[in-house]
Amino acid sequence: MAEDYQMPKGDLMKGKKGVITGVANHQSIAWGIASQLAAQGAELSFLHLPGMERRVTPLAESVGAKAIVPADVQDDASMDAAFEAVEKAHGAIDFFLHSIAFANKDELKGSFVENTSRESFLRAMDISVFSFVDCAKRAAKLMPNGGSIVTMTYLGSERAIPNYNTMGVAKAGLEAATRYVARDLGPAKIRVNAISAGAMKTLSLAGISGGRGMLAQGRSMSALGEDTSMEGVAGCALWLLSDLGLSTTGEIVHVDAGFHMMGLGSDSE
Repeated sequence: MAEDYQMPKGDLMKGKKGVITGVANHQSIAWGIASQLAAQGAELSFLHLPGMERRVTPLAESVGAKAIVPADVQDDASMDAAFEAVEKAHGAIDFFLHSIAFANKDELKGSFVENTSRESFLRAMDISVFSFVDCAKRAAKLMPNGGSIVTMTYLGSERAIPNYNTMGVAKAGLEAATRYVARDLGPAKIRVNAISAGAMKTLSLAGISGGRGMLAQGRSMSALGEDTSMEGVAGCALWLLSDLGLSTTGEIVHVDAGFHMMGLGSDSE
């Protein structure tokens, strides 16, 4: 369990300042990444959904967060205030983690064609894709010396995963946006990448019909024959967000125990 794992300590991120979004609880991928960054000496601030203060604040305070700020990605005034708070807390920043996504739970099951409504589709794209573009634009203004931006995706962007539906289409849009943002921010020495993590026990997975089956199937069909580990995802983020990731941009990095590259299972004839 990620909450039982002690992230290795060091000083790889000493002197680095950055922002974490998307923490919902101690099992969030964003929290696993934040824990690793903090253990390596990073100075952090957290942007969270309005109403999530009770869950996020104790976690953020445990790593000495400089700012803990509500941010509604569908409201420009809220985003203005959030980034003003970040600038006040840090001045310039070195990295930004975008871990924000949403799709109507009722549409994460059954037929994508039959169950997807216009309103819900547009909302999913707004929150899951445009929020990344907006955050990148805002974060870049606080990175005068360059930096790194990472977002989170999933294999449902590349393949038709049962019940992933609208979220899969949104993740495909997010991955395309990653490449275009990487191109535009490259001259400012800002690297932009995405991590395609395997299925993990998170609130997001719980909202997908058959989510537990995705975990079991991911384990049985992966090259390593194991679950995707929080430590592996956090380690990849540490690489991309630190100076170890220099010269890497516009990439979709899979961290899923090798599930993405498998054809048939190893016991198939």
